[in-house]
Amino acid sequence: MTSSRVRASRDEHAARLLLWLLLAMLAILVLWPIAAMLGQALHGGLAVLGQTLAQPGLRRAAVGSLWAATLTTALVVPLAYGYAAALTRVALPGRAAFRLLALLPLLAPSLLPGISLVYLFGNQGLLKHWFAEGGLYGLSGIVLGEAFYTFPHALMILLTTLAVGDARLYEAARTLGAGPLRRFATLTLPASRHGLLSAAMVVFTLTLTDFGVAKVVGGQYPVLALEAYKQVVGQQNFARGAAIGLLLLLPAVLSFVLDRLLQRRQHAQVSARAQPLQPLAGVWPRALALLYCLTVGGALLVLLGVAIAAAFIQLWPYNMSLTWRHFDFDLVDGGGWLAFANSLKMAMYTALAGVALTFIGAWASCKLRVAGVAGLGLHALAMLPMATPGLVLGLGYVFVFNQPGNPLSALYGTLTLLVLCSVAHFYTTAHLTARTALAQLDADFEPVAASLKAPLWLTLWRVTLPACLPALLEIARYFFVSAMTTVSAVVFLYTPDTVLAAIAVLNMDDAGDTAAAAAMATLIVAASALACLLFALLSHASLRRSQRWRRPS
Repeated sequence: MTSSRVRASRDEHAARLLLWLLLAMLAILVLWPIAAMLGQALHGGLAVLGQTLAQPGLRRAAVGSLWAATLTTALVVPLAYGYAAALTRVALPGRAAFRLLALLPLLAPSLLPGISLVYLFGNQGLLKHWFAEGGLYGLSGIVLGEAFYTFPHALMILLTTLAVGDARLYEAARTLGAGPLRRFATLTLPASRHGLLSAAMVVFTLTLTDFGVAKVVGGQYPVLALEAYKQVVGQQNFARGAAIGLLLLLPAVLSFVLDRLLQRRQHAQVSARAQPLQPLAGVWPRALALLYCLTVGGALLVLLGVAIAAAFIQLWPYNMSLTWRHFDFDLVDGGGWLAFANSLKMAMYTALAGVALTFIGAWASCKLRVAGVAGLGLHALAMLPMATPGLVLGLGYVFVFNQPGNPLSALYGTLTLLVLCSVAHFYTTAHLTARTALAQLDADFEPVAASLKAPLWLTLWRVTLPACLPALLEIARYFFVSAMTTVSAVVFLYTPDTVLAAIAVLNMDDAGDTAAAAAMATLIVAASALACLLFALLSHASLRRSQRWRRPS
């Protein structure tokens, strides 16, 4: 055996060992907490679980959650579909600005729309006459707040769905005398069926498992996510919390399975001979699309802007003069500037650790010839967080890392555990992004490098990593913003020393310090926006460098 083969063999075996270590880490961070939560829920057997789930309070919460999720889905998906159609199928002026406007809710924690709704339509709101007294606090407030929170998630799916189309089909339909509505019903809608179903399942699951909006404007309306929070945090009833976690896990898993089945049955809508579909450039389509985007985007901007404006208002709505005093967090409980500093640190550490783990895992599972079972296992485990609500994952971390007999129990209550939980929670999207970037590279890089006696790690460092740098920056941005805004996955894991900014918003609003909560939410939005700008600049600078690693078309 030549020295190059020995070195290649050693490199591959070392990489396979690393792959097994990543697989073990992912099993600890994802599989073990979920199994622990299920074990706690089934601790007394199916009979005890059935008795717990049959209690009237849980039944009301389950029905309430289903109603809220269904109504939110019915509201958001058509709105997002129309917005996506306006951005992709019409020559809309300012298209990039409208797209950015619609994605702004991603920069805010889920409690922010609830705070804005209180300032607009609450008992002391500027537009309180729009609702009957106390009418906001309940199902209507939850649906409106969740619509703001879930709209960009549905939009991103539908933008991809409507971005392509075969102009030949539409031209043939026009030739046969089909009008705009007939073309929409027979061509556009069937081609976007999978995207619509995926968007509906995402909105439904996000609404069902979020408790931030319900905590602020839910009033006495029962929902499962808020009930789980009350049972674990308020009453320390972990068994009942685990039972509710099981209820929240089931629809998320069902949505995930249905989405996978739909993807398998999805057929290509655009062939290699397809002609690009040209956006509509008529006066009326552009005017209607502009009016629609101004209305929907304006509503999103108002909800975001009201919370930010309230952070600088002396006493809403009686004294509208400007002030900075709401940012003096030492005057209120909740964590204050320590919480914001903790969130910045956690977001940075989550971005760094998340990029390293997801990229190495994706590279080892899809590029190594010796990946084998470990590669398949890592990819399968990487899909699991997508089907696991953050509230369920966080509850599982309590059952795993808060046990005295566990050698890893020293991590409980530390910032390290918050980082690991955040990485695990958002792992799936980052993993898929990394695999997509790696799939675009020439498969001959590693074999050619090995034939030139170049070490595997040198090829990874000098070729693969620079070529994937734009994708890595996008993954880092995703981890940073998600860690800054998350509430559900970490609400059970923090201590007074590791309280986070989004948790501080929750605690301050719960204590009645709504203006201070709005100020902290404003800081979260500002930090997330600055991070997005920085990563965009870095990505733009690295994009040209990455082009030389790609095969010319």
